[in-house]
Amino acid sequence: GFLAMGFHKMMGDVEQYITELTAATKEKQRIHTELDVAAHIQNGMLPDPRNAFPQGEPFRISAKMCPAKYVAGDFYDYFLVDEDHAAFLIADVSGKGVPASLFMMVAKTLIHNQVCNGKQPGQVFTEVNQELCRNNPNSMFVTAWLGILTLSTGNLEYVNAGHNPPLLQKHGQDYRFAMERTGFVLAGKEDAVYEQQSCHLSFGDTIFLYTDGVTEANNPKHQLYGEDRLLNILNRYKTADVEKLLEAVWTDVSEHQGCAEQFDDITMLAIRYASAGYTVYFYEP
Repeated sequence: GFLAMGFHKMMGDVEQYITELTAATKEKQRIHTELDVAAHIQNGMLPDPRNAFPQGEPFRISAKMCPAKYVAGDFYDYFLVDEDHAAFLIADVSGKGVPASLFMMVAKTLIHNQVCNGKQPGQVFTEVNQELCRNNPNSMFVTAWLGILTLSTGNLEYVNAGHNPPLLQKHGQDYRFAMERTGFVLAGKEDAVYEQQSCHLSFGDTIFLYTDGVTEANNPKHQLYGEDRLLNILNRYKTADVEKLLEAVWTDVSEHQGCAEQFDDITMLAIRYASAGYTVYFYEP
């Protein structure tokens, strides 16, 4: 009798476990599906390389983004403001996953709209910072770099809100760190004023933009990829096309990480001011 009672209880427990496991599996599948949809929506917000620019613009561009989770807090953008001006943007939202991706979408939209309204980079970040500070209950922040290039002259107006300094290669020379930070992170302090800087690009000059997921990539020994290694790989491929340049950096970062888990989003954007024609290259993660 005791044995029968034990088997009866065991059967009940197994049935209960199967029921709970089935429910948990369905919930996990639902969450997976929703995250997959969110990732597709986020990818859809990135610029379409086939439609971003008309034929004949004097630059070449390549971009790559690899989220650490289903969705990223990093983002980039590039688009024509008018016939003679093109905007380039890269940014990194604090945190990862869904909260960061939602804040990213808000920041990206605000910046894009301000640029399209004819504002200069410093004005854009000053006004976007105010908007983000007003609606930021979770105290998130964004590091960002924005540049607006005058296509006919090569003049570049830019602003850097706490973001990693870009690397600049003057044609035929080595890459070097340039364009230092010009202001605090976005959404970090109300009433912050962002001052823009300017530089001149000659034909063949290249700007490499990236997020800290590149330089802070860890290997199994918890060693960072670092700025020195990034500078070294860029100079090794300094004569390569921009798409091959990004491919080389990504391969080198992946080799450094090895079997270590990617803990942060990785995003890169390279722009080369070219003498004639343009080609847009885009890599899916």
